Amino acid sequence: METIKAYLPLCWFRNHILRLPQSGEFLKKNLLFYFGVVFFIQFNMSDDIESVFEVVLEALFSVSFIWLVLILNRSLDNFAGVCSAVLFVQNFISILVVPVVFWVTTTESLGSYIALMILMTWLILLVARIFKQILMINNSAALVVSLAYFGIVYGGSYALYSLVAG
Repeated sequence: METIKAYLPLCWFRNHILRLPQSGEFLKKNLLFYFGVVFFIQFNMSDDIESVFEVVLEALFSVSFIWLVLILNRSLDNFAGVCSAVLFVQNFISILVVPVVFWVTTTESLGSYIALMILMTWLILLVARIFKQILMINNSAALVVSLAYFGIVYGGSYALYSLVAG
């Protein structure tokens, strides 16, 4: 619980990534929670069991992207903390996305789509801030890295899934 309290300020653009506790156990719990939340969202949007494959790809691409960026930055010793931070903020926003997804799929009102866009923008900015702190880059570069992260993780997993599944 103490670790969650330490990571929670990240969701409000507070705290510095390098001041957070790094724990392999917390990373595993974040990854498991990520699978749970994303599976829940996927299964409520689609009945396809194949979406499990796509969620696994998203998780692999996410961890691989962070690993590659940290290798290139020569800061792989921060992997557990950075990966935990990115997954934690994704999990936090995903919890908020669940009711919005129900709202979007049942009403298709403009307000539901606006709420979804606000949450997605918030998530992109949170991940950008994490990359800004760990890579020590400016806001623009951090935003580019964050957008690349989401493009590769979600676009890449969808593309690979489509290629494999046909």
